[in-house]
Amino acid sequence: MNMIHFDQLKKKEDAIAVVGLGYVGLPLAVALGRHFKVVGVDVSQKRVDELNSRIDRTGEVDFETVGEDVDLVFSADLADLEKTRFVIVAVPTPIDEYHSPDLRPVLGASGSVGKHLQPGSVVVYESTVFPGLTEEMCVPILEKESGLKNGEEFWVGYSPERINPGDKVHRLETIVKVVSGQDQASGKLLEDVYGTIIEAGTHLAADIRTAEAAKVIENTQRDLNIALMNELAIIFDRMGIDTLDVLEASGTKWNFLPFRPGLVGGHCIGVDPYYLTFKAEAEGFHPHVILAGREINDGMGKFIAESTVKLMIKNDCKIKGARVGVLGVTFKENVPDLRNTRVVDILEELDDYGADTLVHDAMADHEEAREELGIDLCSLEEMRDLDALILAVPHDEYKSISVAALKQWFSTPETALIIDVKCFFDRAELETENVAYWRL
Repeated sequence: MNMIHFDQLKKKEDAIAVVGLGYVGLPLAVALGRHFKVVGVDVSQKRVDELNSRIDRTGEVDFETVGEDVDLVFSADLADLEKTRFVIVAVPTPIDEYHSPDLRPVLGASGSVGKHLQPGSVVVYESTVFPGLTEEMCVPILEKESGLKNGEEFWVGYSPERINPGDKVHRLETIVKVVSGQDQASGKLLEDVYGTIIEAGTHLAADIRTAEAAKVIENTQRDLNIALMNELAIIFDRMGIDTLDVLEASGTKWNFLPFRPGLVGGHCIGVDPYYLTFKAEAEGFHPHVILAGREINDGMGKFIAESTVKLMIKNDCKIKGARVGVLGVTFKENVPDLRNTRVVDILEELDDYGADTLVHDAMADHEEAREELGIDLCSLEEMRDLDALILAVPHDEYKSISVAALKQWFSTPETALIIDVKCFFDRAELETENVAYWRL
């Protein structure tokens, strides 16, 4: 059995499938649909119905720009995979409550793909995994469910996603795409397919394990750099030194890296290091530095909440029953994504102190926040009689709120206290308005 040829895809004699239509899969499916025949498959009928109605609640695709030239259909029927022979798996790879990889989505998707896999197909994984997972765990499932032999009747590849939710500058097409295949022919096919849509070009990795490793260290490196900034912020806070002032001064040197402290959440940076440490420990090595960084970053919500409580006490505020407003609950600014948001750590810690929190978010879906986080979001009009306000996520919408207006949210405007996690506000303006101000 011969592997599907690029010309067959280009001439639309065969189709491409994208399994998983979230933040990664949907933009990819749309981009591919401009050049190939594409079937976008998602197990959520609700998600498929929304997309067929040209609604994308992730905000990653503007359907106003998706014309009839995009050859793309959406389906919740896994049997539609049988119409395709180049299958891209783009499902989440989260962690569980013990910080271990939750492989159910990617292994479950492998089983579903395997049941409908056609001879000559190539299956490509974009999900972030630890080195070895594609060939050691996914391939056996594909073989078992399809009855086909890998390397003779179907082939696999790996091309890690590099989507940055909410980023309109670094888009799918403008980021170099790492591709890999189990052999030279499959690697070349991935180069041809992705090279059609990626303006920045592709990089063919030595093999699949190399590409898998490259993905997890991209985010592990960033996680560690932010962890260093967070640890410095804790140190400088004890010394009474403003961290941003220090970083701006240090940043005048040409080789100082411009990282900032903050909450580290989302589906990548706060998750991927645990995939690498899981595999490292399976190999008999305990990764001290990576896990130390994770410990620092996972503890920042608690640190911010404790700092808030200390400042409230200095403000002669009784903590039990105090009203604390929180602006933003998504994992980062200007996206509706609630996955692995670390703002919840602040809320839980404040709850342990007996404070009452009011949470507003300019981007998050209210129903999703209730279902996923157990949080009932409030309106800005309900932000009244506050004892403290935490700006946790700096959505652009909050820029229009004046300091004078913010002061009116407090029970006693003269003792207003603002906690600024991302250095969003103008410190000088707040000081002019006599607002007590703390920033990370």
